[in-house]
Amino acid sequence: MNLSNEHIIHKKVGDVEYLQFRKLLEYEDVITHAFSIGKEVDFRTIKKSNYDKAMADYEKLCICLGLDKNNIVKPNQMHQDKIEKVNAKILKEKPDIYLEEYLYTDGLITQTENLILATTSADCILMLFFDPVTKTIGNIHSGWRGSYLQIAEKAVQKMKNDYNVKPENLICCMCPSIRKCHFEVQEDVKNMFEDKFKNVVDTEKIIERNHEKEGKWNIDTVLLNTLLLQKQGLKPENIVNSQICTVCNCENLHSYRVEKENFGLETAIITKNA
Repeated sequence: MNLSNEHIIHKKVGDVEYLQFRKLLEYEDVITHAFSIGKEVDFRTIKKSNYDKAMADYEKLCICLGLDKNNIVKPNQMHQDKIEKVNAKILKEKPDIYLEEYLYTDGLITQTENLILATTSADCILMLFFDPVTKTIGNIHSGWRGSYLQIAEKAVQKMKNDYNVKPENLICCMCPSIRKCHFEVQEDVKNMFEDKFKNVVDTEKIIERNHEKEGKWNIDTVLLNTLLLQKQGLKPENIVNSQICTVCNCENLHSYRVEKENFGLETAIITKNA
């Protein structure tokens, strides 16, 4: 199945498949990016038995893009709202993965060339940021907890403070993730979102009662993040929705809700070219 649409291009190089955003490809002389797809790949490095495979999958993807996997920097992703500024690699001959320096970190930003910012997910939203003016990049992991903690907004604020980024210049591309059609929650989570955002956005657009399942609601975290980013000053045309649900496309994409404890992980990477 080809997942290309008005915002996304589905590419295949040998046995490696990945998605790229048309908007970011307008700047391919400045940045390189990709979102991996395919059920045969798995970037879950925390599982020791899968570490070597994950490294091999990273290497295949990087080779296709003309990158060196040893330049990868990845946060530990603990569903928090901490974002780190990265100036340089810590390890010299292998990727910076699961280091204490990025403990409880779910987002990275940089202006340094050749650093490959990486995140992983199996339903969560991975957001790739790029400012064409200051040449700042960011890679943010936002599950429902991260969305609740407003990590995307905090990423914009940190880029403003650390790199003088103007939100009106910033591009944010939201990778495939679980969508409103499948993100079901119980009343406790529904109430959390409703109470926190009722005076910020129109929660009737974000939260909808599931009429087929008693005591269930569906939440649109993609729309929530879109509206929150607009409030930070991003232009609507610069917030790009991949329009792909990981559950609806679980034959091609990993999904925690589908795969349960045997879930695999996709990766999203972005780097500033030398």
